[in-house]
Amino acid sequence: MAKIAVVPGDGIGTEVIEQGVRVLKEIAPDLEFEWFDLGADRYLRDGVTLPDDVFERWKAEFDCIYLGALGDPRVPSNVHAKDILLGSRFRLDLFINLRPIKLLDARRCPLKGKSCDDVDIVVFRENTEDLYTGMGGTFKQGTPDEVAQEVCIATRKGVERIVRAAFEYTASRGLSKVCMSDKSNAMRNTGGLWQRVFREVASEYPAIEASHLYVDVLAMELVRCPERFEVVVTSNLFGDIVTDLGAILQGGIGLAGSGNIHPGRLSLFEPVHGSAPDIAGQGIANPLAAILTAGMMLNHLGRPEDEKRIQAAVQACLLNDEVTRELGGTLSTVEVTDAFLSRLA
Repeated sequence: MAKIAVVPGDGIGTEVIEQGVRVLKEIAPDLEFEWFDLGADRYLRDGVTLPDDVFERWKAEFDCIYLGALGDPRVPSNVHAKDILLGSRFRLDLFINLRPIKLLDARRCPLKGKSCDDVDIVVFRENTEDLYTGMGGTFKQGTPDEVAQEVCIATRKGVERIVRAAFEYTASRGLSKVCMSDKSNAMRNTGGLWQRVFREVASEYPAIEASHLYVDVLAMELVRCPERFEVVVTSNLFGDIVTDLGAILQGGIGLAGSGNIHPGRLSLFEPVHGSAPDIAGQGIANPLAAILTAGMMLNHLGRPEDEKRIQAAVQACLLNDEVTRELGGTLSTVEVTDAFLSRLA
């Protein structure tokens, strides 16, 4: 029996994660859930972000973490979000940020004439290095001579394991193309490392077409010709940007799920749409990203057929306009989940 730690988060995170757990209980009644009171409310109440005893319990007792969006205007520093999400990524060494870009309803793609087959991409974003490590600082802050610095970190180990994960995924699913994206024409040191490692790993997979694009060109090509891509591997910062572009291609950020993964270990799954405090508590948040994320989590737990069932039911909801208002529908958060469960049955 797999055990899931549920962290509902802030804002609409609490609303959509509740619906995701409804779905998980319906599809996989053998799963065990434990809810954790972590987020802005807990931080404001007693100053706690992610206690060490909770983190140690997660590592010892749980198979996955199901996380809602974090962020609250009452905590302008966002320290709780940094400790819970980024802290988990680094402390659990979740080096794969897996972001599918899969169009389920062609009407919702902003690109003219594109079909669902044209937008079906998986991005492997390196998740523990680059400009997200917090290395750097400021000097003479608040003066006209202020200097601010962020340090970009790339290690041979970090680059090789994310590149290898992308090729392994491609080979295991019968796909044929991996594109690596960097900015090595401007960032010659870290980019040079990515280039060398990519060529070396690609040579071990001669049946897979390995290509390279600078990240600005990748962004253009995702808009011009998304069908040319199957698997993309890139750094933390560039992956953060191009996957949000990809979310719009698949119909909107309310349909974007993600996994923060270390194969064979405790991993974390989260919809990526943010806490949206402006609509929190109104019952109009889109639960479909949380539901698709639940499907990714089931796949990670060795239940790929359950993820396919979830994708099919979400697609049926989209095609029948059983959606929330930002997708042109009229249903509430709970009503969308009700419709999903009907389609699932």
